[in-house]
Amino acid sequence: MSHQRYPSVDPAKEPHAVSLKVLRLSRPSLVSQHPLLAPASSSPSSTSSTTTTTPTIPASLAYQTDAGTNPDPFLLTPILNLPPSFGSAYVGEIFSCTLCANHEVPGETLPALTAAALEPNTSEQTQGAYKKKSIRDVRIEAEMKTPGSSAVQQLSLTPSDPPTTGTAVTGVGVSGGGGGGVDLEVGQTLQKIVNFDLKEEGNHVLAVTVSYYEATETSGRTRTFRKLYQFVCKGALIVRTKVGPMTPTTTAADTAAASEERNNSSSAGGEQKPRKWVMEAQLENCSEDAMQLSRVLLELDPGVHYRDCNWEATGSPRPMLQPGEIQQCCFIVAEDEPGSAVESKDGRIVFGVLGIGWRSEMGNKGYLTTGKLGTRAIR
Repeated sequence: MSHQRYPSVDPAKEPHAVSLKVLRLSRPSLVSQHPLLAPASSSPSSTSSTTTTTPTIPASLAYQTDAGTNPDPFLLTPILNLPPSFGSAYVGEIFSCTLCANHEVPGETLPALTAAALEPNTSEQTQGAYKKKSIRDVRIEAEMKTPGSSAVQQLSLTPSDPPTTGTAVTGVGVSGGGGGGVDLEVGQTLQKIVNFDLKEEGNHVLAVTVSYYEATETSGRTRTFRKLYQFVCKGALIVRTKVGPMTPTTTAADTAAASEERNNSSSAGGEQKPRKWVMEAQLENCSEDAMQLSRVLLELDPGVHYRDCNWEATGSPRPMLQPGEIQQCCFIVAEDEPGSAVESKDGRIVFGVLGIGWRSEMGNKGYLTTGKLGTRAIR
């Protein structure tokens, strides 16, 4: 995640006593191993011996133990691999990162002078100017700029757990940059966690502002600096939908029953039946990771209901999509009663939105919704 420096708000050109570190929070992945064939022996006895099954050697020598705990034929090892870089951010996932404001300045910011090195007529006020500075009222604010909005969005910050070693503080009462700040001693860190639901593709900019009060025994001033972090959000799923009227298959008996029903309905005043549609959805995994679909459902508007024809209805296992794979889904949408489906002014019947949830290989959750889905009314 690249960042750009923003000019400091205060006019002072001195180095700041507080530094900012931003780290994305992501889960590790399992390391793959590939068993290797044992090297062929060059001894004459091995060439004349009877052909047997060639043994394999573990690809991960670190897990070669006498107890045989290394799963030789298994593809994954017990080793966890931390992400080497920022990675990819996808629509539907939650972007999480930790913000750390560190007081890294040594105990004395001015040259250490003893009383003997000062002039005899030096006043106590001048000696006090050489005392160490204290950092008070440290605050962190975070904002997110999305590609679809010209305004920035203020983000809520979650306080971290209380420190056990005295090297980190939480800043109770700080949320979204508001509330009171905290005081930091040398070596202490103010940590905050920010979560943001990614809903659109494109460039996102995370703006972090740190403000604090720098005080000595004789004076003090408020200092502020700001940093910008830019990252790109990609689409994880491509959703294609198709809606058509449902036409049931007919037999000779159905034709006779339908003609008799038409005769009865014409005499009864032309009673209508609820309309039905078949909606197909094609889900394509366009991300770089495998995903397991956890749920695919319709959030319908009033007046219609649907029947699920997918794995949850049939009792099949949840589908696993590798990068580039496609899953077909099907729903039967029907009116609650004849004419209950709401039609817009342009003659379009709106069903609702399609919600899709998934999990990655390491359990990261993702969820997205489509726009309003529907079809043209047939007159």
